[in-house]
Amino acid sequence: MLKAIDHKIMHCYPGMVAIVTVSHQGEDNVMSAGWHSYMSYDPPIYGVAIGPERYTHHLVKGAGTFAINFLPREKAKFIQEAGSYSGVDLNKFDHSSMSYKPGPATGSPILQDAYVAYECETIDYHTYGDHDWFVGDIVQFHINQDKFLENGIPDFRKLSIPLYLGRSLYTSIDQNSRFDSHRIIKE
Repeated sequence: MLKAIDHKIMHCYPGMVAIVTVSHQGEDNVMSAGWHSYMSYDPPIYGVAIGPERYTHHLVKGAGTFAINFLPREKAKFIQEAGSYSGVDLNKFDHSSMSYKPGPATGSPILQDAYVAYECETIDYHTYGDHDWFVGDIVQFHINQDKFLENGIPDFRKLSIPLYLGRSLYTSIDQNSRFDSHRIIKE
């Protein structure tokens, strides 16, 4: 039974963590973001929440572009490090030996270990509470097609997707996960 309580709870996890990358004035940076979402399919628009105290915030705001990368479970340590360290103090790419190439559309770093990445051009950002929500047109898609089935669903024999539980803990969706179909056929 639900009970009303007098303190905040945060129940948006487990969830996928997006890796935000940006290049601005010769500096490349990366951060983990737990709050992100597709906002429109046509045209393709993606949004991500970034706290103004984050170094990435300054870079994304200045660049007007960013990329969203999704990494497999074996990169969960990097995902945690990218959200724990500041780019002011440390080059997180070098620290973790994470390779990337500049995206052809925006120049934002595209992580070579990502299974999906979106290059985005910022079309808006707005402050909501203690975070800014950056909204971007997806101008270039990247996919490791070896990790997906023909129907577009991840091939869990080849890909384990990390889910962040909170408090530096991760689990995953993989070939050992249970999958239930609840397809509704309308007549």
